Amino acid sequence: MWLSDGRLVLPNQVIERGSLCIEDGQIAKIIEGPIPHADLSLRGLTVFPGLVDMHGDMLEREIEPRPRALFPIDVSLYELDKRMVGAGVTTAFAAISFHWHSHVRLRSEEWARQIIDTVNRLRSGLLADFHIHARFEVTNPDAGPVLTELIRKKQVHLISLMDHTPGQGQYRDIERYIQTMIEWRKVRIGIEVTEEEMREHIQRTQDIPKSWDLVSEVARIAAQHHIPLASHDDDTTDKVEFVNSLGTTISEFPVTLEAARAAKRRGMHIAMGAPNALLGRSNTNNLSALAGIEAGVVDILAADYHPGAMLQAACNIAEQGILSLSQAANLVSLNPAHAIGLLDRGSLQVGKRADLVLVEMNGRPRIRATFRQGMPVFSDHSSIPLRTVEADPFAGQLTALERV
Repeated sequence: MWLSDGRLVLPNQVIERGSLCIEDGQIAKIIEGPIPHADLSLRGLTVFPGLVDMHGDMLEREIEPRPRALFPIDVSLYELDKRMVGAGVTTAFAAISFHWHSHVRLRSEEWARQIIDTVNRLRSGLLADFHIHARFEVTNPDAGPVLTELIRKKQVHLISLMDHTPGQGQYRDIERYIQTMIEWRKVRIGIEVTEEEMREHIQRTQDIPKSWDLVSEVARIAAQHHIPLASHDDDTTDKVEFVNSLGTTISEFPVTLEAARAAKRRGMHIAMGAPNALLGRSNTNNLSALAGIEAGVVDILAADYHPGAMLQAACNIAEQGILSLSQAANLVSLNPAHAIGLLDRGSLQVGKRADLVLVEMNGRPRIRATFRQGMPVFSDHSSIPLRTVEADPFAGQLTALERV
């Protein structure tokens, strides 16, 4: 199947008018210029590779959009799935917390297991290719054996080492942490706490020992199963050196430029939040993603909490001239795919999966259609089928894109 006359964003260049051929779910050919009698005209559209999101916190929020309003996991997953492909995300890592909280129903071993089981059970029928990203809190020793079991059962595909102890990492500023958590507990879980109660909570939290021996064992087993290991909220050179010695190859959301540079020197992949990059600042007053990109230490942008920010951030970075369009697109496609070992996707290249995002670039970028392995999984045009098993599913039906 030929898609003709679109602007193609390749890893190292942009073909202003190009065409590509899809065979068996892969990109078979890429040429410059339009071709006659193509199956689909891309005139007026820019083609990006399908976005790869290695860290998205949205599923838990989809399950509990308001305090104590718990939706069925499968319903929530199907709804998030549609949001992801509508945002151009064809590969998604759903972040699941391994940090048990007695006051947060979703933050428990029972719920973590249910969510992970549901994602893995339904993934073959989802529009995006979903994987599990386990957020392992190092102050929760009970999570270690659970995580080890799930690794061995091939139910987890990426692990991040988390330490949300107040006074370091993301929450180095204690006073800011207190105000943030008072607001978060009221809005997200419907519990009002006083400043005094928060200070007592901080003292209790800071007294909890960190299970580094257990973390080392989890890291060892993850390496045996070729599961990438990330660290979260690195704030110092010493912290980077330590987590890298455990086998981490990804630094997620470093909170200082010093830590990001230390990770870069060690050959680690550095991921920041796309919302941070789009808004131009960190919500917790830490390192700006744009500052990190300008300093040359950030190579991945993740959805974090907003999948729609990924493509918008990449296009905004290119428009500002911080990076070329190809380099900016790599932040949300090729680079995260490489970081997590998915070498079959993430770029418009012959032999790669035909995961494509068709975007109208007049003004604010608008995603018009998303393809996964050559099949349409999202379109904002009603005449394009979303699912089909016919040998030539596009014949006579996709010309409507010419009018987009």
